[in-house]
Amino acid sequence: MFRQYIKTLQNCFKVSELRSRIFFTLSLLVVCRLVSLVPLPGLDGAALVQFFDSLRENQDTGSGNSLLNMYSMFTGGALERCAVGSLGIMPYISATIILQLMSAVVPSLSKLKREEGGHTQIIKYGRYLTVLLCLGQGLVMSMGWENPQRIPGFQNFEGNLVADPGLWYMLRTTLLLTTGTVLLMWLGEQISDRGIGNGISLVITVGIIARVDTAVLGMWEMFFPAAGEADHPFKALILLGLLLAVVGVVIAVTQAMRKIPVQYAQRNVGNKMYQGGTSYFPLRVNYAGVMPIIFAQAILMFPAQIFGTLGGIVREKGMAWMGDFVISIGDQLAYGSAWNLIMQAVMILFFSYFWVATQFNETQISDDLKKAGGYIPGVRPGNATRDFCTMP
Repeated sequence: MFRQYIKTLQNCFKVSELRSRIFFTLSLLVVCRLVSLVPLPGLDGAALVQFFDSLRENQDTGSGNSLLNMYSMFTGGALERCAVGSLGIMPYISATIILQLMSAVVPSLSKLKREEGGHTQIIKYGRYLTVLLCLGQGLVMSMGWENPQRIPGFQNFEGNLVADPGLWYMLRTTLLLTTGTVLLMWLGEQISDRGIGNGISLVITVGIIARVDTAVLGMWEMFFPAAGEADHPFKALILLGLLLAVVGVVIAVTQAMRKIPVQYAQRNVGNKMYQGGTSYFPLRVNYAGVMPIIFAQAILMFPAQIFGTLGGIVREKGMAWMGDFVISIGDQLAYGSAWNLIMQAVMILFFSYFWVATQFNETQISDDLKKAGGYIPGVRPGNATRDFCTMP
């Protein structure tokens, strides 16, 4: 089997067009990594790197720190370095999610989506919305870097990140962060059009792969703790067993499907005769896939940070009671808190129902089968087929 994979890889490079697409994709992914390495002017990225390293050494897994580590993973470590790509590709994903939800409930967008060329227009709207989200998130991030102690997870940070705070700093940093995300978005679209695979997914993947060394080191320390550290010898094995079990269940649920048999009758189209046959219609058990989880994570990733930053600003303006109230709201919504977990569960259930209700069109499935001359054995075409597709 391994030899077969090697042979397939060798054959890929023998085709000139495929070879050029592979090299084009790899070159743009290198540029994506450079975006996460270029530091922002006027910020002390080295101090932030030392702070994140100290969190890992002390194994500080508080709610704020867990959120920071997760967001830094999606940005490929750019957040730790105060790099141009600190916002990552998440604003573009958030804009895409918002437009997908709006296209299901707004009649004008729903009509535009069905028209010829409407999908291209919706993508253009997504780019505009991405810029607006980047401007807002970049402004909040630049304000937080001026006083990092007021950001959840940075309470123990000592020192200053900004060399020369002020209006010019916030304007410059916001524009550079927006430029970094727009560049990542453009690179992802170029990979999708002229490279291999989905560009946005590859941008996220290469950022996660860049943190593999840290994950491997953490796993090594889990299996082989340093001398003098009290740790149960079977803890790592238990966690590894749970990880494999969860991965296995996720794969099983993702691949599970209900195969609905479909019979096609013999039919004439013009001067050609098409023979009938038997096939099946795959209906996945988890129809929404991972999209509800992505929606919930995208919505709940920033509220705690925003409330914490705004609360610190309000407190500095002399309204301590209001600042403490805003900060307390952020603490209640912090990653890993009880309210955060409850809201995640509720949002995942809601988006699962919403996604299936808007994307699964049983009427269209019934009409397509009828036009293709197909029918489900024992079920009449038309409304009966539509009702059968929605049966539990």
